[in-house]
Formats: sequence, C-alpha cells, structure tokens
Amino acid sequence: MIGQASLRASIPAIIVALFAVFVVFCCEEGEDIGNYFQALFSKKFQVKMGSQSPDVRFRKIQSFQTDYAHTTITQYESDRSGMQVVVADRKGPKVNGYFTLATEIFDDSGAPHTLEHLVFMGSKSYHYKGLLDKLASRAYGSTNAWTATDHTAYTLETAGWEGFAQILPVYLEHLIVPTITDAACLTEVHHINGEGNDAGVVYSEMQGVQYTSTELMDIKARRLLYPENVGFRYETGGMMEALRVLTPERIRSFHRAMYQPRNMCVVIVGEVNHDHLLTILDQFEESVKDDIPPLDAPFKRPWIDSAQPPPLKQTTVETIEFPEEDESTGDMVVAFFGPNCTDTIEATALNVLLTYLCGSSVAVLENVMVEKEELASSIGYWWDARPNSVIWFQPSGVATEKLAFVEQRLISLLKEVASKPLDMTYMHECIQREKRQVKAQAEESEQFYSTNIITDYLFGSRDGSTLKDLANLSEYDHLERWSDDQWRSFLKKWISDAHHVSVLGKPSLELATKLKEDDEARIQKRKEELGPEGLEKLAKKLEEAKKQNEVEIPASLLEKWQVPPVESIHFIESQTARSGLARKLGVYENSTQKIIDKATSPSPLFVQFEDVRTNFVYIAVHIGTSKVPVEYKPLLSIFNDNFFNTPIRCGNEYLSFEQVVMRLEKDTVSYTLESGSKFGDSESFLVRLQVEPDKYATAVEWIRTMMFDSIFDVTRLKAGIAKQLADVPEIKRDGRVMTSEVEIAIHNEPSSLLVAKRTLVKAVYLRRLKKLLEKDPSAVLSRFEELRKFLFTPENIRVLVTADISNSKLPDPVKTWDILSKSLNINTEVINPIVKPYTLLNEEGRNPGSVGATIVPMRAIDSSYSISSGKGLTSFSDPAIPALLVAIQYLETVEGTLWNAIRGNGLAYGAYFAKELDGGYLHFKVYRSPLASKAIAAARDAVTALVNGTVAFEKPMIEGAISQLVMALADEQATMATAAVQNYIISAVRGLERDYNIKMLAKVRTISVEDIKHAMKTWLLPLFEPGKSNVVVCCAHAMTEKLEKEFQAMGYKTQVKQLSDFSHDYGLEAPDGEENGENGEEEDSEDDEGSEGSEGSSESEEDDR
Repeated sequence: MIGQASLRASIPAIIVALFAVFVVFCCEEGEDIGNYFQALFSKKFQVKMGSQSPDVRFRKIQSFQTDYAHTTITQYESDRSGMQVVVADRKGPKVNGYFTLATEIFDDSGAPHTLEHLVFMGSKSYHYKGLLDKLASRAYGSTNAWTATDHTAYTLETAGWEGFAQILPVYLEHLIVPTITDAACLTEVHHINGEGNDAGVVYSEMQGVQYTSTELMDIKARRLLYPENVGFRYETGGMMEALRVLTPERIRSFHRAMYQPRNMCVVIVGEVNHDHLLTILDQFEESVKDDIPPLDAPFKRPWIDSAQPPPLKQTTVETIEFPEEDESTGDMVVAFFGPNCTDTIEATALNVLLTYLCGSSVAVLENVMVEKEELASSIGYWWDARPNSVIWFQPSGVATEKLAFVEQRLISLLKEVASKPLDMTYMHECIQREKRQVKAQAEESEQFYSTNIITDYLFGSRDGSTLKDLANLSEYDHLERWSDDQWRSFLKKWISDAHHVSVLGKPSLELATKLKEDDEARIQKRKEELGPEGLEKLAKKLEEAKKQNEVEIPASLLEKWQVPPVESIHFIESQTARSGLARKLGVYENSTQKIIDKATSPSPLFVQFEDVRTNFVYIAVHIGTSKVPVEYKPLLSIFNDNFFNTPIRCGNEYLSFEQVVMRLEKDTVSYTLESGSKFGDSESFLVRLQVEPDKYATAVEWIRTMMFDSIFDVTRLKAGIAKQLADVPEIKRDGRVMTSEVEIAIHNEPSSLLVAKRTLVKAVYLRRLKKLLEKDPSAVLSRFEELRKFLFTPENIRVLVTADISNSKLPDPVKTWDILSKSLNINTEVINPIVKPYTLLNEEGRNPGSVGATIVPMRAIDSSYSISSGKGLTSFSDPAIPALLVAIQYLETVEGTLWNAIRGNGLAYGAYFAKELDGGYLHFKVYRSPLASKAIAAARDAVTALVNGTVAFEKPMIEGAISQLVMALADEQATMATAAVQNYIISAVRGLERDYNIKMLAKVRTISVEDIKHAMKTWLLPLFEPGKSNVVVCCAHAMTEKLEKEFQAMGYKTQVKQLSDFSHDYGLEAPDGEENGENGEEEDSEDDEGSEGSEGSSESEEDDR
C-alpha cells in the first residue's frame, strides 16, 4: 500500500480490536484449560538487558532515557554491513518492528511499491509464497508494509519478544534476498487476464486511487515543486500506464540498489532482549554475507547525497480537473517549502505555528475562513518531514466557483497575520499544549517513537547526534523565549512572504465520462488486437504463474518453528474499582477499590475507575441516546459538533465560543466528543478529556459547564450546519463508506443512531434545518434544548476514569464528581440499560434475503466495493462463538483461504468478514475490486470447498487461527489507556465477567475441524446464498450492467439504485421553495461508526486489513 498511513492488507481482529493479528499456544490434553490460561496470563516476562557478547559485530552508538516517558532508546550499528538498529524499550504486551529502507527513484514505475508486495513471495532459503505470514501468525504476530515517497517500511507486530525473535531472521532474509520471480511479478504487479482487462494486486490498488481528487492534486503539486532530478517529484506507488510496462528486471535492479543492509534501519518498540536481538542479527548477516555488496562498495545515501530541490522562484497557481458527477464542491492544496526536519527547534516551531494558525476553531485561519466567512468546512494542515520540508494547507468543502477566491483569501490572511503583532499569550498556550500532547503521544501511541526514529534515519546524522534530540523536550523551553518578532520572522520566511504552489481541483462530469470512454476504447482495441487466441494465451500464462506461486508449504516446515510460550507476553494489568451505581456491577477485592471506598461520596453517579501506570487522567463520559425521540436523532451530528464550540453563561459571566475553546486548550491535553462505537456502543456518544492530574477537578467542571451552561447560539449553529453540508460532496466520493451507508439504511431501524447520523440523512435534514433556522430560529433552538434534557440525565450517564490511583496521582477521585452530580440532581437508583446492537435491526436485518443485490453506480470511483449481509449471533454467551471465531480467522489468515482465492487472483485488494458477537448480523466485505461479484463468488467457492471436504483443513493454519485470538488480547491492551477501556467494555458495556476473554480462549482451544465446518456451514455460507443474504455494491458506472448479470446468474434478484434513494428527512418538512431534486445533490456517506467530534476526531474502517 502507498503512503505511510496506509498498510499492506492485514486481517481484521476477531474479538474486538479492528487490526489484531494473533497467536497460538498449546497445552496437554486433560488439563484444566481455564486455570491453565489464567496461570499463564498472570506471569510476567522479564527480559535481560545486558551488553552484547564480544563476538557480536554490532557496536552500541548510544543509549539514553527519555525524560518525558518511561522509555529507553538504544542505537546500534553493524561494523560488518552498516545496518542500523534502534530499540525503544517500553512496557507492554506488544513488540513492534519497523524494518525501514530509504527508497529513492526517479520515475513513476512503481518499483518501490511492487517490492512491498513481492518480498512476501519467497526468499533465498524459503521459496514459498506466504511462509512469512504463516510463521508470524503462529508466533503471535502479523506482518505488514507501506510504501511512502521516501522510504519503504516492513512491520512485524507480535505479542511478546519470543515470537518476534523467532520471525525476525526469516523476515530480514525475505527483504535482503527475495526471489522476485517472473511469475510473482505477473500476478502481484500487472497482467492482462483472459478477458483482456488489466489486473494484478499493485495495479488494482493504483487503479482505485489514480484518478481521485487527492491523488491528482498531489501529483500535480509535486510536479510543480520538484524538478526531474529530485525523487520527491514521482509517484512511488506507480502510475497505471507505467505499471503496465514495468519489467521484472527493472524491479530487481531497483532492489539491488536500495535493499542493502547499510540502507536499512531495524526499529523495534517494546520489551526487547538486547543480547538475543544482536545475536540474531549477527547470525543473519553471516547468512547473507555473500549476497550483499561489501561495505566499501560505492553507495549514495538516498535523499542526502542526491540533488536537493531549488527554492521556488515564483508562485504558481494551477487548476486541474478530477472526475466527479457532483460539480458543486472542489478541492485544493497549497504548498510551501519549509525548514530542515532535523532542525529540532525549527521543526517544533513549525508544529506550534501551524497549531496557532489552524489547530482549532479559534486558530486564526479556521476562525476567519471557516467559522466567520464560511468559505470552507475546515483548513487541513500538515507537513512532510524532509531536508526541505513541505508545508501543506488544504481548505476543504470549498464551493467550486470560489476556489480561486479562497486560495487568494488564504494567502492574504497569512500575510495579514504576519503584518500584525501575534497573540503571544495564545502562542505560549499553543507551545504548552503541544508539549503536553507530545508527552501523551509518547505514552499512548505505538507509532510515536517509530515515526521519529524513521525520520531521523532517513534524513538525520548517522552518528546518532540528531537521534539524541529525542531524549528531552527542551526545544519547547527554547521556543518559550521566542519573541513576537522571532515568530513573525519565522512565519514570513517560510510561509507568508515565501513563494508557493497551489493546485485547485475542479470536479468534472465531462472528465468522468471521458475517462470511462477512453478506458473502454483502450481495452476494446487491445481485445481486437489480441483476438481469441491471444486472450487464451494470456489466460494460460496467468494460470501457469499462479501454479508457480502457489506451491504448498509443507506442514513439517512450518512446524520447525515452535509456538512460543504465552508467558513471554507481558499483559498490562489494570485494577478496577467502582463507585455509585457502578457498584451494582460488583466490586473487586483490590487495593484500588479500598482507596475508592475510603474516598466515597453519597452521590450515586455511575463511575468506574481503572488504575494503571500513567502520567495523565483519562475521563470518558458515556452518554446513551436510546431515550432521545427518533425525530431528534439527526440533530445529534450538529449537537456533537457544537458541544465544545459554543458560548457559555455561568452566573453573570458570558464567554464567547473562542474564549471557551482557548480555556479548554489551556486546561487539557485533549478534549473531544466522538461516537460511542469506540466503547462498543454505537447508540451513544463519548465526552472525553485527557488532563494532567492537577487538572482533574477542572476537567469535571468543564464537563458540567458544557452540559448545562452552554448556549445554543444561532450563529454557531449556522456555522456548524454550513461546515457539515460543505463536506457532503467530498465524502460521497468514497465508494467504501457509501456502501456502508446503503447497507445500514437497508437493514437497520430509522430510530438507530447508526441510520440517523448518516451523511445521506444530513444532506436532506441539515439543508432543511438550515432554512428553518433562518425562518424560525426559536423553533430550532427549542429542539436543541429539548435534546439536551433527554441526554443529560443521571440514569443516562456512565463515567470511566483512568489514572494512576495507587500512587496517589488522582486527588479526591470520587468526591470530585459531586461537581457534576449536583447539576444532575441525582435521585435515582437505576441506570438505563445499554442497547443491544441486534435490537436495532429492522425486519430485513433480522431476516435478510428479500432485497437481493442492490447496485449503486458512482462516477467518482473506478472499482467496486460490496457488503454481503446475513444473520449473525445475538449474545456473547452463544455456544457457537468459539467455533465461529476460529472459522472466520482461519479464512482470513494472511496467505490463507480468502487471501489466495481473492487477492491472489487479482479479484480484489481485500476481503474480510465483519460482525458484532451480539449484533445479529454477519457481513462479508470486498473492497477495491475490479468486479465485486467475482470476488464474492470466489469466496463462496472457497468456503464451500472446505465445508464439503474438497479442500482439507491445514493443522498449522488452524493453530495460527487460534493463536491470533491471543494476539487480539494484546492488541486491545497495547497501552495503559486502551487496557483500561477494554476492562470497561467487557464489564460495563457488555455485562461480562472480567475473565471472559481468557475463558473464551480456553474454549477456542477445544474446537475441532468438524466444529469449524459446522460454523462455516451454519453462519458463513448463508452469506453467499440468495434468499438468505443481501448484497450492496457501489461501483463505477461501467460495471453496473455486468454486475447485474452476474448477480442474477448467482440467483439474486437485483435493483439499481441511486444514493438519493437512501436519504431520510425524519419528519422535518421541506420549507417553502425546496425543490424535489435537491436531495440528490447532497447525498453523502460516512463510515460504519460515524465521524463526529468537536476537535475533528473521526472514526473509519481501516482501508487495508
């Protein structure tokens, strides 16, 4: 996958986490398995941290402790190969590896991207596709990779060190000495199939993005920023026209040049045995010493020894078109060159300055252009870390006819800011807030250290001097001393007085039509030139390549690697305590509960405490929506956006929304309002604040204030509605989320928040609400006041507090909540039950099959996305769960059944099952497919073959599937805060016993092949059966007719619908003058879990599982 944020297809988690990929363990027959697991999971794994043995040829460059987090960073370098190793030691169950190569190329061939896929096809010692992934699944792990413009990173994620150590040398061999066969290049990169169409994993991936507005603007901006001799100019993912002519030898040549140990950094984050690590690496180097160039051979360090981009000599503004049938809203990016990313002071200053300019609704660009002038729905900003960094601004939701004006307004506003004294009080608050957030990221984020280490490896000094900057945060102290003149000089130098490049993206229906026609003509011409004989020859060539690639891995080979012991995994332990109504769930005999009992308050407010080692306090107020009248549900999208962005009146004091936001930023590390789906409850929302311990009471006061003292202001509501409406056209260009929206509409009750918060609803409802707000503002304000009353009631609120309670870092843990309790007027001893997901299904959702296949064509996409829906489980206590978990994971294993049937045959970039164990549904999802019907048919046939015995089950894969469930546990509690949330979800949301997962794993261990077959036959095969399942497909217009025919051939009845067919007004009547056709102009969609938040928080399905 291209881009650092994207991943090589990984498999969705089976229990709760979306990204987990997991492990295996075994025990003797007849043992008490439940006790066995509990004993194993209670042990702690201690690693020996010593210096390397004298015969290991890795030199320690440095080792230092960070003073803002409990992490030690150690840097090594091989005297033999030049390979660098950087380890960030930190507590937790997971070990994450990032094997990074600086990759530089001067064309759009996509060679860097192809290697990201090809290295997994086999290595010098292991000529088997998928061996690496199967080994990882047995060793509690998963592999992944991404290709960025300046590097390619390969990831290894395991639960515990021993599994990581087992896979490491095999993984590195795949990177340094892969096979890269012609057959692998044919299937993985590009080929022409027997129907004359272009296919291949990499090609299909790029086909899905090349003509999106984001990609078209990005590549145009890079062409304007960089000359031809600078690698940042090119699309390392590969342009389709270049991929069609890319040869295996060109790929091998690129590999020889770039994939050398001296151009690699092994980055590891987690609990690591250093002696063991260095021994493994030394032995690996010995095994490949004859395959790599000597250390004294000529070598140019990518990006550093290459030509650097010249300064921009002039400002350039260009307009491009992108294919889109809705021409109302355009897109744009504005780029400036910035400081060297290795200059810590200037790089940090840039972060702070961008926060000052765009970081919130009170930051000047957001406040003026979004909140006041309503020229955009938001001002996106980021910067690319490079020797000449690139600063990006992206106003979104801009009306097409205003693109040029908004670009000019942005630049003039930046100049205006630089011409006047800055608000230095707010600037200092931005500095402090940035510093707090860095500390929080260092504690919470698995990627915090890897990202910084990778950037340093690519562009920093190899002697470790720039890496040492990670030891402390002194740069923020330095910036505290900067004067107004220094800040404005910095702003002028890099932004306001600098030349820039702007690309304006204009939507074009004509271009969408032309691209479709041109591609059809190209394919038709090819078919004519090849003729039946030529097409048949290509089909045979492809089949032969597949046979070469799919050589079966002997089970005896896989079993040479023993499953690591579970005690090698150090799970985070969080102690639970409860007060108020939460005590009805039961209390535990532990030290934390004793502390809470001593600090108790008469208030019955439901509060659950989780005691972990952390420097912060995490507060989540979990608010249900089940008692909100159906007609008010669509208001929640605006209510949530407005929650932290509105004026307040407290007594005689009135604070504008700007003052509110500035004070919130000063008092918190972060604050947001987001979907309750993150807590396993889609019919709720979460008010979340993260603060330093001394701000605990202040945070509770803020929660009370925003609930009860906020003012629903007409101006603020108008701004919120305008922003959300402006986002509609952009969101509807995403085929994957559109598919989800249509599926939700077909199978769920309108009273469900999942249905009501869809953007297809917003498009109609918010337009009408906007007109009503203009015509009768009091009527709208009264609706919001009523909504407030329904939400903020004592029986509707649960609170989760995560902090270091044992070490007295939480003052007055219980009594502090009296601040909120007094305003809630608590006089109840009951709390509203959490809605079970299966109760939200409508009749079609409970008994799917009568709708058939719904096809929704979209001009903005070139591929297809589908969701097949069938019946699912409705209870976490259902005895079918263990077998179903194993069955799904068996099918989804990387290089397993679905992977080989679908991705391996170029039928889709990915496919997976989705479910909630009490949701009442099962989904089978296909994404980025050249024709989703074929991927669905391939999945059906693959499952059928397992059920009827045509294809045998493989013991190592069953072990791998079972083991991955253990990894799910590690993934759910990768950090202190996530471990605490998981405890809350299990007990407070799902009402399960604390050891539910441990007991479930014990049950999973007993599952037989027959159990798996039964689960597949009972639950999974009906997903592919007409009359028992429905299918929703969003696709390119050109695919519509073929999809109809193929689904009809399968036995489905079909219907072709438009997005407007799935809108809903929730009883809000159209104001006078609204045209019937208006709805269709505003359709849109959001992901399964919604996108909400006062701080711009969002949730989405990961693109590549």
